[in-house]
Amino acid sequence: MVKKSKALKPVLKSVLKLDLGAGPHKREGFIGVDRHPFPGVDQVVDLTVTPWPWEDNSVIEAHCSHFLEHLNQWQRVQFFNELFRVLHPGGTCQIITPHWASARAYGDPTHIMPPVCEWTYLYLEKSWRMANAPHADVSVDPVNGYSCNFNWATGYSIRPDILLRNQEFQQFAVANYKEVCQDLHATVTKP
Repeated sequence: MVKKSKALKPVLKSVLKLDLGAGPHKREGFIGVDRHPFPGVDQVVDLTVTPWPWEDNSVIEAHCSHFLEHLNQWQRVQFFNELFRVLHPGGTCQIITPHWASARAYGDPTHIMPPVCEWTYLYLEKSWRMANAPHADVSVDPVNGYSCNFNWATGYSIRPDILLRNQEFQQFAVANYKEVCQDLHATVTKP
């Protein structure tokens, strides 16, 4: 009798934790990555150039705070494709950007439009993309299409005065008022 072996998850050779676009404020316990050699940056890497220097499935966790909004829409697609490639299955990346309805998204002249919004993350999930925007998939657009397939969740950092109000008012304010959300928080996970 021949026994079938169970499929094994890939073995993680190293446990990399990257702070992408860290600038001078690297997250503790992470390798600071930036294209500028700020104090605390461990690896000087231009994340707009692909492929990134890390192996497939080699990163267990990444953090990216106030970097993505500095990329144009095509660089953002390549960023997510490369992030998907280097993340280990089950690996996550927390991404923080200015919320699109906050002056924080528009005030910095180095931010590139369009701003990052909740809909940005819909395109990262292949089943949604193929059902709603197949033109954005690598199978249709091999140059600028998404090849990633992330699970994702989003949330917000809300102005302190709004946080003092009840949950119903907070939800209404997030949906209808400018300047309520300061940042958009997203967590993407490689299945």
